[in-house]
Formats: sequence, structure tokens, C-alpha cells
Amino acid sequence: MSSISAPRPTATPVVLPVSKAVLWLVGTAIFALAAYYFVGVDQGAVSVFGKDMHIHEFVHDARHFLGFPCH
Repeated sequence: MSSISAPRPTATPVVLPVSKAVLWLVGTAIFALAAYYFVGVDQGAVSVFGKDMHIHEFVHDARHFLGFPCH
């Protein structure tokens, strides 16, 4: 039996200009720092929202899972 194999498509790399790469990097860093603040730092007393504990209670279990003390 002879079989003719079809040519395999080659992967082409994605070309990302430096300006867009910097924007993605800065946006990701800002998002990561905001997530870190809300999960690890926001405690009500030092909250940017005053003494509101809604965010603290929303991420309470994640805080303990990640090792952040909160009480």
C-alpha cells in the first residue's frame, strides 16, 4: 500500500509590535496589582472604599487559601 501524505501546514509566529507588547505588559501588571490589593491588602480599615467590608468578605476564603492573614 502506498499513501501520499498531504503537506503539513507550518505554524507562523505572531508578530507583535513593541508598542502593543508594552501596552499588554502594563495592562497586565495593573490588573495583577489590583487583584493583589483586593485579595491581599483590602481589609476594611485600610480599604480605598472606607470601612466597607464587602470586598473583604467576597475574597475571604481566597485570602486564607493564599496564606494572607486577615483576623
